[in-house]
Amino acid sequence: MLSLNAMERSLYNPFDKFDFDNNTCFLSGIALDTPQFYPVFPGWILKEHKMGDQPFKMLDESYKNYNELKLPCSAKVIEELTKLDETVRIAFENGYEGVQALDKETLFQWIGKWVYGIIFNEIQAGIRQQALSGEPLNFSQTLVHKFKNLHIMLQSIVEEVEYETILPFSISVFKVDNPENTYNYRDEINTLVYSLRIKDLGIIACLQDNGTNLKYNEEFLSLVNNKKIHPIQFEELCARFFYSCYLFNRLPDYMISPMEDKIYIEPMPLVGVNSRPIFDHFQAKTYGQVLENFWKPWGYTLFEIIKDPEHPMSFIADKNNDFISIDKLSLPS
Repeated sequence: MLSLNAMERSLYNPFDKFDFDNNTCFLSGIALDTPQFYPVFPGWILKEHKMGDQPFKMLDESYKNYNELKLPCSAKVIEELTKLDETVRIAFENGYEGVQALDKETLFQWIGKWVYGIIFNEIQAGIRQQALSGEPLNFSQTLVHKFKNLHIMLQSIVEEVEYETILPFSISVFKVDNPENTYNYRDEINTLVYSLRIKDLGIIACLQDNGTNLKYNEEFLSLVNNKKIHPIQFEELCARFFYSCYLFNRLPDYMISPMEDKIYIEPMPLVGVNSRPIFDHFQAKTYGQVLENFWKPWGYTLFEIIKDPEHPMSFIADKNNDFISIDKLSLPS
């Protein structure tokens, strides 16, 4: 097998020379004589929720319309992305059952393109800002490592990729009793975690954790397994995953083996020579701050959430650690 560094000669790596212009295909690295673009946010979601002309806030505090967030693509990449998006759109038409039945790798491709597309546009904005200031681009090497790995995994959109031993990501789909026309999307690009609440479902994805966040949150996942949950319960799960991704203290690495017929990706062990636990210590106050943000629609404060620091407020588990069904929830009107 070849290491990731050796792979850089074979697979396009935009972080090598920071190729984030509109004349290079974001995925394949092919030069584009005539730039073509594919939307970052799924077109059917923008249309269904009338979001295209709505403002999207960038990390540098500037704004773009959702329609303006695009990726430069070759014709082949556009063809494959179109097929991928249509496959997922049809699944969403069938709601929770349709999305739950989707192959996890297909969902990863769809979500990964979305998150990486935002990263790509943020980097473009950062490069423009640095050029105006005349200062050299200063970019975290830890983030470069994560984003480069994500880009390699997205090669599965145009090439056959096989993940050896375990999948490098975690994706969970939940049946949620959402109000009509619900759309609630979040991501945290530093930790590569994503959530989407829409139609009658919710999705939480950790794009580079080798499945560890599923194990960390196993207690609460087992309580909601195969159950319809309230939006406040889904948002609580989101808070738990976003916080556990923050606590996750490893930088996953992968062995990459490009063969003639496919690319093999094998996650390296997370334990390695580091004797520290994989997750840092849980702190009720910090978790409470995360949960307060996710529970803003219901108005719960940090004080209420961590009134008992040993047992932060939960609408998933009662005092006996049993699941609280929707009909037994007591929420503000």
